[in-house]
Amino acid sequence: MNSTKLRVFVVFALGYFVSYLYRGVNIGFAPMLMRDLGLSTTDLGSLTSLYFLGFAGAQIPAGVLLDHFGARRVTACVMLLAVVGILVYGGSHSLAALMVGRLLIGVGVSVCLAGAFKANAQHFPVSQLTLVNGLVMAVGTPLSWILSLTDWRSVCVALAAVTAAVAMAIGLFAPKTPEPRGHATMLDQLKGTAHILRSRAFWKAATFSALTQSVFYAMQSLWASAYLRDVLPNTPDVGTRAASLISVMGLAFIAGMIGFGALARVLERRGLSVYLFSGLTMVLFVTVQIAIATQIAIPQVLLWSAYGALGGTGIMTYSVLAAYFPARLLGRVNTTFTLVIFLLIFVMQSAIGSALGHWSSADGHYPAAAHQAVWLGLIVVQIIGAIWYFMPTRESRSPRVPASHSAF
Repeated sequence: MNSTKLRVFVVFALGYFVSYLYRGVNIGFAPMLMRDLGLSTTDLGSLTSLYFLGFAGAQIPAGVLLDHFGARRVTACVMLLAVVGILVYGGSHSLAALMVGRLLIGVGVSVCLAGAFKANAQHFPVSQLTLVNGLVMAVGTPLSWILSLTDWRSVCVALAAVTAAVAMAIGLFAPKTPEPRGHATMLDQLKGTAHILRSRAFWKAATFSALTQSVFYAMQSLWASAYLRDVLPNTPDVGTRAASLISVMGLAFIAGMIGFGALARVLERRGLSVYLFSGLTMVLFVTVQIAIATQIAIPQVLLWSAYGALGGTGIMTYSVLAAYFPARLLGRVNTTFTLVIFLLIFVMQSAIGSALGHWSSADGHYPAAAHQAVWLGLIVVQIIGAIWYFMPTRESRSPRVPASHSAF
């Protein structure tokens, strides 16, 4: 890896690190918010989902901006909105103010992932993208211990400083890459996005991956902890055991991002496409969910390690799409795919809470049957996505985009 590639990886990985911190920060803040501001669990659910809504809502314009102005300038500038958002959040004394701050945070970090992937695609060959993108995702695992150092308002100020520093680093140290703008107007750029949304190739490659990733992130960011607390045997240390398994899942996620990214590259050299390998790992992820939902007699630490390691393998679809679409569309391809994922996360978080609400709760705990019904419903939806993913096309086993569509 030469110095330019190293700079690309480091500064954009730091950007994603910041976005991932914000994604999970409400889990650590929850007890303090409930104590200091009297928020209910319903309030926390709505507040948490606003990050995903802001993130998703910004994807289409972010994709246009990335392709028009480049990953360096757009990522550095848009991240400043997250600085404003976390300062509003940290200074809030009402739910409404918290929601405004959380929404701004989601918008502010909305380009961190797609910007990193676009920069990677411009500086790394396609054959290396699965590994490099996996490393970027691994760096983003949240450091929950930060939240225990001081009160939540002080942590918000610290996060604002870190975010501003990372935005400055991206703006100053990311290499400048000429963008092939030509005479394309913003309207032409939006037409390119519309082409992606109409593309059967995009939806065939993206649907199964978007479903598995949205299920994983919806569970990881909110519902996995509740599942473990309610389903594990009710002993005095159930909360501690649940927290330990969530930590195991996070560590396994890091290993999976790096390991499967590297393995995909090795297997591609031996003739196994990333499209097929990614599909097989996602099928394994659904299989692990079945084992968890049906409570098969396998040690919990193994099940949740597998859940974490396999939960993010759908990220390889970004590399698949990079090979199917022209370079000038990659920013919009990445943000459109991210939009689909985050909209699904928003929907699933709300739907899971609504579905659990059909059962009676006791002190905030739901019966195991309620959680099992939710998991099995999500599994069925993912299986439908898998069937389409592996269904052969008339041209080939994996979708292709005609070269004539590169005009936008």
